[in-house]
Amino acid sequence: MTLSPPPMDPHLVALIKMAVREDMGPAYGAPHGSTGHDLTVEASIPAAQRSAATIVAREAGVVAGAFLLPHILGEYGVGIECVIVTPDGSRVAPQQVVARLEGPSRALLSAERLCLNFLGHLSGIATLTRRYVDAVAHVATPPAICDTRKTTPGFRLLDKYAVRCGGGTNHRLGLYDGVMLKDNHLAALRGQLGGHLTLAALTAHLRRQLPPEVPLWLEVDTLEQLREALPGGGGGGGADIILLDNFAVDSLRQAVAIRNAQAGGPAPGPHPLLEASGGITLDTIAAVAATGVERISCGALTHSARSLDLSMEFA
Repeated sequence: MTLSPPPMDPHLVALIKMAVREDMGPAYGAPHGSTGHDLTVEASIPAAQRSAATIVAREAGVVAGAFLLPHILGEYGVGIECVIVTPDGSRVAPQQVVARLEGPSRALLSAERLCLNFLGHLSGIATLTRRYVDAVAHVATPPAICDTRKTTPGFRLLDKYAVRCGGGTNHRLGLYDGVMLKDNHLAALRGQLGGHLTLAALTAHLRRQLPPEVPLWLEVDTLEQLREALPGGGGGGGADIILLDNFAVDSLRQAVAIRNAQAGGPAPGPHPLLEASGGITLDTIAAVAATGVERISCGALTHSARSLDLSMEFA
């Protein structure tokens, strides 16, 4: 699998530098160019010593974040060579080598935990995402498995990249690149919806104001709201995706049938798309996928993934 990682923009550079500073102390990045202090290696490892090491998976999973390794290692000085053996998006088996490193022993030892923290966190997300994707692979037309904004603060781009490494699909990145009307937005607009402005009319009004490339989601909680939001429900309807929040499986199946009947059926392409969301687990996702929804969003992909167990082993 070939994936395009996020660009190393100032945000990601600053994130790595902040993480290094947590370990190496306030002297890291000082005007005189200090790389900070690792008191253990300074007390025990000769400055001129060099070592070879490998980063190895201790369990099966999917790799994500390997592209960061050269950038992280570069913060610990010059002269570290890094060869990625198992690239991002690849499945990895226990004891499989992810990367080979060679350089000053002190730098490799100081960088060990930070490399594993980034790589383990992101690979854990990719691994869990792949489990969700694999769980719906048997469906004739598998739904897209989507992430949410429930990401680690500061890690949004990386967490969502890890989802892609696992075969998932990114939702909007933030509040700036998509419109999503949720229950609280509708509650705030209740005065405007008072008996004359349906959900279909509201979304049609918003759709006319938005650039065509900006997606418009509408969250509904009931089948009645779904009917009101569909193109036949009044005002034409403007939602690109209707998010079915906390619907039971039977209700999801009904929602797909209602959409197909009211919005012209699933061919040549259903509109609006239907997205199931809310409390979906690995135990329930196959049944949800079988209802015919086109998308399933799972906050668990990013907020509940366990880090993949990796280690750095010195030769």
